[in-house]
Amino acid sequence: MGRIRGKTVRQYTLEILKLRKFIFTDNFETNKEMIKDIIPESKVVANKVAGFITRLAKEKKLESFIIEHSSK
Repeated sequence: MGRIRGKTVRQYTLEILKLRKFIFTDNFETNKEMIKDIIPESKVVANKVAGFITRLAKEKKLESFIIEHSSK
């Protein structure tokens, strides 16, 4: 069983990955710095999105996440 992500975290992640999926890696600190420029208003949400993107990158599921959630 995995951790449940909130709707806003998934939505932010999807929008960011649609625009800039090639700049993210499996390194949380690098992703966090990139997200900080995109979502400057909320540090908590930015960290959650960076963590979720890192997890997807480690599992090599960035493409499948975009395809799966774009149709909804």
